[in-house]
Amino acid sequence: MASKTSRDVLGRGLRVLGRAIREQPRIFAAAVTGSVLFGLMVIGSAFVVGGVVGEVAAPAIARGSVARGTLALAAAALFGISVLRVVGIFGRRLGAGYMQYALQADYRRRVTRRYLDLPLSWHHRNATGTLLSNANSDVEAAWYPIAPLPFAVGTLVMLVGAVVSLFLTDWALALVGLAVFPALFALNVVYSRRMAPRQARAQRLRAEVSGIAHESFDGALVVKTMGREAQETARFAARAGELRDALISVGRLRGVFDPMLETLPSLGTLAVLVVGALRLGQGAITVTELVSVAFLFTVLAFPVRAIGWVLAELPRSVAGWDRVRHVLDATGEMPYGEATLDPAASTPATLAFRDVHFGYEPAEAHLPGTEVLGAVSFTVPAGKTIALVGSTGAGKSTIASLAVRLVDPRSGTITLDGIDARELSAAALAANVALVAQVPFVFDDTVRANITLDRPGIGDEEVWAALRLAEADGFVAALPDGLDTMVGERGTSLSGGQRQRLTLARALAGRPRLLVLDDATSAVDPRVEAAILAGLRTPTEGAAPASILVVAYRRATIALADEVIYVEHGRVVARGTHADLLATVPGYTDLVTAYEQAEQEREQPRPYDEVSPLTSGLEVEVDR
Repeated sequence: MASKTSRDVLGRGLRVLGRAIREQPRIFAAAVTGSVLFGLMVIGSAFVVGGVVGEVAAPAIARGSVARGTLALAAAALFGISVLRVVGIFGRRLGAGYMQYALQADYRRRVTRRYLDLPLSWHHRNATGTLLSNANSDVEAAWYPIAPLPFAVGTLVMLVGAVVSLFLTDWALALVGLAVFPALFALNVVYSRRMAPRQARAQRLRAEVSGIAHESFDGALVVKTMGREAQETARFAARAGELRDALISVGRLRGVFDPMLETLPSLGTLAVLVVGALRLGQGAITVTELVSVAFLFTVLAFPVRAIGWVLAELPRSVAGWDRVRHVLDATGEMPYGEATLDPAASTPATLAFRDVHFGYEPAEAHLPGTEVLGAVSFTVPAGKTIALVGSTGAGKSTIASLAVRLVDPRSGTITLDGIDARELSAAALAANVALVAQVPFVFDDTVRANITLDRPGIGDEEVWAALRLAEADGFVAALPDGLDTMVGERGTSLSGGQRQRLTLARALAGRPRLLVLDDATSAVDPRVEAAILAGLRTPTEGAAPASILVVAYRRATIALADEVIYVEHGRVVARGTHADLLATVPGYTDLVTAYEQAEQEREQPRPYDEVSPLTSGLEVEVDR
């Protein structure tokens, strides 16, 4: 079984290398050319050295004098061989390095692009740490053997040339070479087979260590507030210890095989000297030929190792490639259409759900899926504000995700201005629809960069207009550097409400015709939230009017909506004005009342509310 697995790894590894060659044929050809030149010069140097010893040094010792012309010619030959060897080394290393790094950069882009194409449901099934490892260490491991590959190919050419040269010199010395070279190759194969499971395990543990580290760092607030520092450190240390042991196992195996790989060529040189001395005594070869062959075995020791380097890295390459292919071959991406919306339209958009069903795919294929929404139908008329209300888990956030096409329904249609969202181009959706999620995400950049996202046509004037509409201009103006203030990773220098308003301003800066708010102002003071929604309903300063779909739970927010859609267990059970639903739907009344009581408890005076590290101590009215 182990032998079969090893052969499988060797075959798959060679296919990975073949893929690399097909993708970078010219660079690979240039690198191999340099390697072949180096190999031929190694063989040539052996015979030049043999000639210098046999034809120059030995006669000079016998005569007691050196012919200057012959010595100059020998020096010129050695110098020329050395220059060509340097050219070969330069070409080989430059080509191999360029090829390796080009493939790594290309596949990092491919993996990242694939991440962006795959739906959220796929990302939910894969840990972030693993995905980071896929794009970094796995891509690096997949193409790691590329660096020694041209050297190994050139070495094969060199070995063939060396064997031919040995047969042309003397059959007995050739037999020594035929015994040593296959032994070297066989030892490298055994080395690769023993190394395969060790490298695969080490690569898997690299991803697991990365995943644990990411969880610990990303959940630093939870870890600290729950006093779990010691436990998280122990969890990380345990897996890091496993990775250490795996790498030590790799190093231990190398420690066993490296001396053997170094010793074989030396034993070959010794055998050549013994056999060569006998053949020299028989008059079958000359001193020049004996020195050439002995020197050839000496200089072949290092290049032959290149074959071992490639074989030794194949298991790691296969492990990395398998993990990269897991991403590249993943299915479920949502293809976009080519339909567009009128780019000059400044009127709000109309959103319509028609008999929409949706469910999340199971983590394993044999498990049943989970239906989240069933037969959902409603319309957000142009310029109207529709509030989605329901208990936790009712499907509100799923509806918001469907509205902006983060996911597609299993059945039914979702249209924007009468066009099926699946027929719209990605650019059309991005230009007309914006989502502000419940959990705000802020980049580690300036306030300006977080709002503009390098989108064309959004200057400082548009940024400040969006900030005013999001009721965020006051605290931004009070920041040390205003729009140029760095907000830290995930906006850690801002309060929760400030982050929410910043992400709302980001969405508004794009002048969307449909704005979807998924409980996007939950961390904001109710008075500020009411001001924001009122401003969105009656935009000023040239802001484009928008239809609004808002997931809400505060009574004041719900009351601002033109219509309320009440959702229970993934189905629309009632719709109407807030007052009508309060009077006719007991479940709605109970839910809103419970929300209101919870909100009153939350609104107890808290002096630190809405004060960020950057604005603390400043005389600024954060929530107006």
